[in-house]
Amino acid sequence: MSLKKPEEQPSGRRRFLQKSLSLIPLAAAASTGVVSLSSPAADKPQGVLSDYVPAYFNDKEWKFLLAALDRLIPADANGPGAVSEGVQVFIDKQMELPYGYGRLWYMQGPFADSIPEMGYQSHLVPRDTYRLGIALADQHCQQQYQKDFYQLETAQQEEVLHALEADKLRNDAIHGKQFFEQLLENAKEGYLADPIHGGNQTLASWKMIGFPGARADFVDTVQQPNKPYPLGPVSISSKRSV
Repeated sequence: MSLKKPEEQPSGRRRFLQKSLSLIPLAAAASTGVVSLSSPAADKPQGVLSDYVPAYFNDKEWKFLLAALDRLIPADANGPGAVSEGVQVFIDKQMELPYGYGRLWYMQGPFADSIPEMGYQSHLVPRDTYRLGIALADQHCQQQYQKDFYQLETAQQEEVLHALEADKLRNDAIHGKQFFEQLLENAKEGYLADPIHGGNQTLASWKMIGFPGARADFVDTVQQPNKPYPLGPVSISSKRSV
């Protein structure tokens, strides 16, 4: 997309993030170790070390996650993408927290399809949704292309993601739409989260949307409505944008 007047015509990515802000819940922090697994789509990561070792996802699932996140929020002229900002780290950490185990909401039966206003209805917790959903996607890729998802061309990967979103891929264990919605929701959360949770490591998304972050006060600007905040974002741990 060509942006001749970015101040008047916000990018698709900016609109996507602005609409997502009201949907982002707070997430607890977790600690993890480091070793070596890098994204095929991020040769020069700007935000996180390429040697992070996932606590929950296995090697094959990790490669899927990296490739899928790179398609959902790719790097472009407006800023770095999900992978270089560490969204995969955010998601992996969440899988080892109460959220990943479904302990933050009621998980007793009966389970039935219902409207979103009725809350979470699946018998699958996020950990299971990812494991079964990735297996569903890779099984389809093997049948269709004789390759795993991360090995496909960009257009093929997007075709698979569209099929998941449209619920065209499903089996007895999981529906593709459920998995896609889980993945997209967590991708947005990780991209907009405080870096302490794993994603948004350079504060790129906050800088893009003009969010000041965890600054101590706004005394100098609170009486200046409709005027952009002049300072860059600051994280909970006092990290500043680069």
